[in-house]
Amino acid sequence: MTERILTLEDIRAFAVYLAKEEKSAATMEKYVRDCRAFLAFTGNRPMTKELVIAYKRKLIDGGAYAVGSINSMLASVNGLLRFLGWEDCRVKAIKIQRKIYCPEERELTKAEYLRLLGVAKNQPRLCLIMETICGTGIRVSELQYFTVEAVRRGEIVVSCKNKNRVIFVPGKLKKLLLDFAKRQSIQNGVIFRTKSGRPVNRSNIWAEMKRLCERAGINPSKVFPHNLRKLFARTFYGIERDIAKLADILGHSSINTTRIYIMSTGAEHRRQIERLGLVV
Repeated sequence: MTERILTLEDIRAFAVYLAKEEKSAATMEKYVRDCRAFLAFTGNRPMTKELVIAYKRKLIDGGAYAVGSINSMLASVNGLLRFLGWEDCRVKAIKIQRKIYCPEERELTKAEYLRLLGVAKNQPRLCLIMETICGTGIRVSELQYFTVEAVRRGEIVVSCKNKNRVIFVPGKLKKLLLDFAKRQSIQNGVIFRTKSGRPVNRSNIWAEMKRLCERAGINPSKVFPHNLRKLFARTFYGIERDIAKLADILGHSSINTTRIYIMSTGAEHRRQIERLGLVV
């Protein structure tokens, strides 16, 4: 039997395949990054199930990644192995017990969000970006769909993962966005753009948000764009109590994903247990 040696050319071919499958640029980048890390581990050793298990064990024992991150990396590797026809080498994900509440140190509260906006008032673009994400529940990568034309219509059509969904722009946010575009002399196209005219980069937004933490007195572990999306989800669900509708708004294909977004904190969970009044 011919030895199966993973090569950089294999990963490049996998990237071409992902593009043909119409995976998003961010997804392709992650898959390729994970597969390159796996390639660095394998070296020129023949591909075997034992080798992939050893890589899985290295990720676990290294302590550098959360279990969810390790599973995500293994999913990328398994996808590569399936593409290459090496199904016998694929490994199982680590089993994770479903959490019933989220860690308090990771949840951004509405009060903290408002403090972030307060200290960002001298950075109008960043402030408006945060309000746009938190006010509509979009992914940070979907800011590119907020064009002057779409905002004027009051509806943003987002294309993601081979499906479209419509995001409604609240009236107050619509006015803020159009006023900002006018001040920036943006008459058409993407509103949040760099000086070169390209859509703003998510890493820049992440870094700018982190710099607000000290002045706002907020733990930096809570402050990143995706937590604004989760705050929207919890706030919406607290009012509407309609998880199916929320899943549609967020663009989730599975309600199980939406459930993760609306988990309460441990403190809230304790209050709910105390209110049961079953200990006399």
